[in-house]
Amino acid sequence: MDVLLVGLGRWGEKHLRVLRELGVGLWVADVSPARREWAVKQGVDPARAVADYRAALAYVEAVDVVTPADSHRAIAGACLAAGRHCFLEKPLTATAAEGRELAAAARAAGRVLQVGHIFRFHPVTATLRQALGAGRIGAVRYATGRFSGFKRPRTDVGVTQTDAIHYFDLFAHLLGRPATRVTALQRDYLGRGLDDLSVAIVFYGETPAVVEANYFTPGTWRDCVLVGERGALVADYGGATVTLHLGEHVKRGEAWEAVDAGKEELPARGEEPLRLELQAFLDACAGRRPCPVPAEDGVAALAVVEAAAESARQGRTVSLAAPGRAS
Repeated sequence: MDVLLVGLGRWGEKHLRVLRELGVGLWVADVSPARREWAVKQGVDPARAVADYRAALAYVEAVDVVTPADSHRAIAGACLAAGRHCFLEKPLTATAAEGRELAAAARAAGRVLQVGHIFRFHPVTATLRQALGAGRIGAVRYATGRFSGFKRPRTDVGVTQTDAIHYFDLFAHLLGRPATRVTALQRDYLGRGLDDLSVAIVFYGETPAVVEANYFTPGTWRDCVLVGERGALVADYGGATVTLHLGEHVKRGEAWEAVDAGKEELPARGEEPLRLELQAFLDACAGRRPCPVPAEDGVAALAVVEAAAESARQGRTVSLAAPGRAS
């Protein structure tokens, strides 16, 4: 299959490496001559390195878009109109409304539109799903997720839309139900007009998940905890570890006791998530499997982002059933 990679930034570099490993016929597009020259040095045919992505659409079957979120609607819209399958890095688009437009365009064109929610393909996620499916901790009572670390802020979207969104989608995936309401706090400490600190309580049905994201905490934090009736699952995406803590509270007479039943390290090994994600996209394009992360899921995650922003502005809980109204 011939694939066009649009965008050769830091994350685009990783996409280029993986797509070459997967053996696709690779085209690349970037407005920067230096980035195109870099791609040629990596083995891309100079004739297949273009400044305008539209110049390559006639020669490919699928497009992998790794550009800022505010360009996704225009690029993917043009690709779908040309009859090409599309992979879009998260967030799907700058707004949920734009995402719904793209989802409709993909349905009308009969083409795959996959969103890059890479946590779904991480071996840690596979281990968590297996443990939850086996009932290892019983019914989930609540969850927490943290995506933070001292780093350069993105310039196209705030930290909620670039980092917290990972967990907004992940918890819907793990719990098997959509978000229903959000209470959030956001700050713009750097004065850029974009949030750089975000704390959100997202309810999936009646199960709350506390999601924190910021650019200030020293180190790199990509962890989550799911607490159930009989224990908890503690996951570290950075270290690729999952620990099952067994234990529950037992009432004896008039007193409650915390009974610790020990812990168990669960295996969380597998292929590189980006490789699994892009292989799944190629398989979906070839009709070998359904699209694993359809545009509608990307829209759902964006709806949580927008509800969190509205909640932070209004200082109250916002329903996902009617995001424009507070409850």
